[in-house]
Amino acid sequence: MEKIIYGILLSSMGILYAQQTDAPMQELQETCLRCHQKEQIPDELMYRRYLMKFSTEGKMKEMMMKYLKNPKTEHSIMPSPFFLKFPMKVALPLEDEILEKNIDAFLEYYDVKKKLVLPQ
Repeated sequence: MEKIIYGILLSSMGILYAQQTDAPMQELQETCLRCHQKEQIPDELMYRRYLMKFSTEGKMKEMMMKYLKNPKTEHSIMPSPFFLKFPMKVALPLEDEILEKNIDAFLEYYDVKKKLVLPQ
């Protein structure tokens, strides 16, 4: 009987943990990526450009925040021809805390370190 209760408790905790870890990704999806997908904006390309130019997560976050708060071509990492094909982003009326969570979720989702696999 104890094993059954313990099993139910563990599975419940696992489900709650999974929901909590998916929450930032769901918010990112609703706030940002839905529009990116609709406009067919290459998210992974943008991530790679930020990574190549700034290389540290802190600097990437800082520059993304700067662009998202004031979206202009001079604040963008993308070259000018990019904006001939894709629309200029409209500033979202989001609090800094929410923007920061979305940026963290974006960087976490596209993190290249997760894709590195060492041969065994």
